[in-house]
Amino acid sequence: MTILGVDPGTRKVGFAVVDDQGRPHDLGIEPIADFAARVRLLTEQWAFAAIAVGTGTNAKTLGRELAGLGIPVTYVDERETTLRARSLYFADHPPRGWRRLIPLGMQLPPRPIDDYAAVLIARRYLADEGNRRAGV
Repeated sequence: MTILGVDPGTRKVGFAVVDDQGRPHDLGIEPIADFAARVRLLTEQWAFAAIAVGTGTNAKTLGRELAGLGIPVTYVDERETTLRARSLYFADHPPRGWRRLIPLGMQLPPRPIDDYAAVLIARRYLADEGNRRAGV
């Protein structure tokens, strides 16, 4: 099962293609105006079981657009994803040089991390699905 995680915003959208084990395979951030074209390309490459859209800014509008693809769209609570996305980013890109001496809690990533937030949204969807299947 492959999931498209989406972190919607007003100007840009973070996305992540995540497998059923929660591993990301494709990450990116697109301007909102270009996101529909990017999703069309992604649907040609991947067979998505669902699209998990974070419940933040612009979620309903973007969710309605994505629903037109014929793939189930589920809204996922995105509380604390920004803070956790920062940790995930630094796990993948540990600071080097003198920056490694500064506690990670005091550092900011050098670029937007909406794509990492999308990974977490997809993982949250997978965890919720697993709980539903287990009857929890």
